[in-house]
Amino acid sequence: MSLQDRLNELKATVLTQINTTDHLDHLNEIRVNTLGKKGPITEVLRGMKDISAEERPVIGAFANEIRDLLKDALELKKAELENLALNAQLAAEKIDVSLPGTDFEPGHAHVIQQIIEQLENQFLGMGYQIAEGPEVEEDKYNFEMMNLPKDHPARDMQDTFYITPEILMRTQTSPVQARTMEKHDFTQGALKMISPGRVYRRDTDDATHSHQFHQVEGLVIDKHITMADLKGTLLKVAQELFGEKHQIRLRPSYFPFTEPSVEVDVSWNDVDENTKPEDIEWIEVLGAGMVHPNVLKMAGVDPEVYGGFAFGLGPDRFAMLKYGVDDIRNFYLNDVRFLSQFK
Repeated sequence: MSLQDRLNELKATVLTQINTTDHLDHLNEIRVNTLGKKGPITEVLRGMKDISAEERPVIGAFANEIRDLLKDALELKKAELENLALNAQLAAEKIDVSLPGTDFEPGHAHVIQQIIEQLENQFLGMGYQIAEGPEVEEDKYNFEMMNLPKDHPARDMQDTFYITPEILMRTQTSPVQARTMEKHDFTQGALKMISPGRVYRRDTDDATHSHQFHQVEGLVIDKHITMADLKGTLLKVAQELFGEKHQIRLRPSYFPFTEPSVEVDVSWNDVDENTKPEDIEWIEVLGAGMVHPNVLKMAGVDPEVYGGFAFGLGPDRFAMLKYGVDDIRNFYLNDVRFLSQFK
């Protein structure tokens, strides 16, 4: 059989194999077996040494023609099989756009955080700054600069988590006020601030108490500050949180860092000009008072020139009152059924 006949036979055989295969892996085997270094075309070309010099160019050109034809056939079949594979994959992975989608419920701020942010927004609108400080605090700032020296009996009012004799978990956010007063330049204007944050006390957890809770304390220091400024501020806060028809009342109390000191009650029911005093339901919500001169002195502020007021409220208690929650522990149990009510 001549070399041309062998090449024609090879072409027919390989084209049949290419046309009948339906797998890319098999097609690749055909390519390697046919066009590789040990393939039949290479063997035919090696036999050209046995033919005459006149026939070699003809046979060589014919062999290259067969090789190119088979290469084109292989590429065409490869493209066809790849397209079929892609269509099959798309058919298997198709999405039915008519099916209902998966509902993803967006998250929201915790109810306590909502109360804190509401207070922050209100006080920012009144020209206050928001100050923060460490939760692991020095005794100096937590107690001594709040007019509570180490032998003061009022320290018994707050069971404290001590880390060392001088380091503790803060029992209030008042130390932030002390730190801020130390740094404030009163020649540049008044100090108006609130200090929201977590505080810690050795308390037994029950429906109304927690060893960890939140406070928002406020402080205003300037010349000519009076109790009337304090009452007006607290009335605005109460009406912002509970409604315009709620009123407050101040009752004498005692706190080491304020003098005079007051407990502040808010009316639980609406109050207008027709409401009789005996019909008002009062609930205690916070403590306040005029800043004690000793607190000003220890912060380097002259109490003969400057005065001010301070107050402290609990966002946890405010949330309980606002939403009628009867157990403070509900805020910390991470029960989605409970928390989702406060979107």
